[in-house]
Amino acid sequence: MLVISIQSQVVHGHVGNSAAVHAMQAEGVNVAAVPTTLLSNHPRYPTLRGRVLDAELVADLLRGVEERDLVDEATVLVTGYLGSPDNAFVIADFVERALSRNSKLVYLCDPVIGDDGRVYVADGILDVVRHRLLPAAHLITPNQFELELLSGVKIADTDGLRGAAVALAGQRRIDVVATGCTLADTPAGQVETILCADGQLSRFATPRLPIRPYGTGDLLTGLIAAHLAKGTAIEAAVRLAVETVFAVLVRTQAAGSEEMRLVPLPASGN
Repeated sequence: MLVISIQSQVVHGHVGNSAAVHAMQAEGVNVAAVPTTLLSNHPRYPTLRGRVLDAELVADLLRGVEERDLVDEATVLVTGYLGSPDNAFVIADFVERALSRNSKLVYLCDPVIGDDGRVYVADGILDVVRHRLLPAAHLITPNQFELELLSGVKIADTDGLRGAAVALAGQRRIDVVATGCTLADTPAGQVETILCADGQLSRFATPRLPIRPYGTGDLLTGLIAAHLAKGTAIEAAVRLAVETVFAVLVRTQAAGSEEMRLVPLPASGN
């Protein structure tokens, strides 16, 4: 079982591959992690060191993935934060080659383009996501804002969510896992992750905790990828991933931490 995961990497905290890799490995899945950035921490901290990696370096690493025959071995391919338009083009080329080389490979695209009504990626990335990555994907994991932006459909209720999923899919089948959803009938004090597969919705609600650590979407996507790599059906994969992320958030809140607590603290006295 192998997942190829192409996304950001940080020294401090848990976003991108720094959130997803440990979680996938803890599920017993091997990971070929390809970084698009190497940063000291999430950009929303007061200071930031490191940089987005050059597209030439990312392309070279991806060629190495191909030369080691990891595309043939992999079950799931994940893309997340791309870093730059040049990286986006390089990664889109790799995705196309990988899917052509391994027809059984499942491509999971996490758009990672914005949240809270704001696009936070460089100009040009959105176009590559919309016109090259989404059409190649089997499964996408946008938050509610990203799903509205990419589909052009305002989501207020389940009909809107189905409409957005259909608008993105076009004539292809693309399963959609919409995260961070608050719909008209979402119970007060809760937030939903909603799977839309074949026009049917599976809704997973958890209490909305008064914390917002970085990387929860990256963690969720990594866990879904891990469960899919192990042969778990999509609905069960999403349910298990949601349960694990919520457990991490409860632990994070209890610790009073700004960053997710992926690893439980040792028992008292150890």
